[in-house]
Amino acid sequence: MNKILEGIKNHIDFKIYPVTWISVIIAIATIPCIIYLPVRYGYENGPLENIQIIFLILACIMGFCVKENKKFFRFAALVIIILILREINCGRTIFFPVPGVENTFYGWKEIKYGWLAHPLYGLYIGCVGLYFIFNKLYIDLWQIIKNIKFPIWNIILLIAGMSIGMYAEKALNNMLLEEMTEMLFYASLMGIIWLYGYNKDFKIEQD
Repeated sequence: MNKILEGIKNHIDFKIYPVTWISVIIAIATIPCIIYLPVRYGYENGPLENIQIIFLILACIMGFCVKENKKFFRFAALVIIILILREINCGRTIFFPVPGVENTFYGWKEIKYGWLAHPLYGLYIGCVGLYFIFNKLYIDLWQIIKNIKFPIWNIILLIAGMSIGMYAEKALNNMLLEEMTEMLFYASLMGIIWLYGYNKDFKIEQD
């Protein structure tokens, strides 16, 4: 048992890295933001969602620019593009607002050729999945799980952001809480990509 506990201890990293502080600050700022910010800040294309997109774009660029283990991080960048497309509803909330009605957008059925959006989105997701399989990236993933330390605070904040965001959307219908915790999720994800892609302590060794 002691050996197992020692192995677990050696496999996790409790250090708070500079990139982790971004997520910590967002987590701390969540409560005052949902209390004091106007509700419109949580609307589609609002300030909070725009900041989320910035984090996702930065994470995507990081993934594409990693010098080692390029295929794995390219896959991560492709997954982040899925998240970006989800945030902007494949462009619907950017290009098809209902004139004169706040935070309201035309549905795909009301848009010419809009029926193509979901099939194309699904096709892209499928292609990303095939990229993962054909390049045997599950081997790289296993190397991470088996050999690399886990940045525990980034992971905890990522899971908290995802879980609370889903709860806020489904149960509370609280847009500000939903958007702040989504921002926490994306910032934590960006931090994890930075650590595994650019920090020597988290370097992924290939067999």
